[in-house]
Amino acid sequence: MKDIIKLPDLPVGGRGIICKMPDIGVINRRLRDFGFAENAEVEKVSVSPFGDPSAYLVKNTVIAVRKAEVSEILVRRLNCCIKNINKENKMVKFC
Repeated sequence: MKDIIKLPDLPVGGRGIICKMPDIGVINRRLRDFGFAENAEVEKVSVSPFGDPSAYLVKNTVIAVRKAEVSEILVRRLNCCIKNINKENKMVKFC
């Protein structure tokens, strides 16, 4: 169950498979039009400087959405390690 998280909790560069999509709401219908659907692969590509909105890659399209709009979407994280360089110029791995 540790591998299933809310979409906004996915780290930048993290990928996952959408497990649960809410059925109600105009926003959710619009997100489905853009490719957010169960079993679709999603990647968080960036976060704005103030933390909201975030950009996600879904079906070769990058879409920026606010946390409130995707907070009910659950994803199963794909096993991958992301390399990043922190402020001290040291390599950091996380999943």
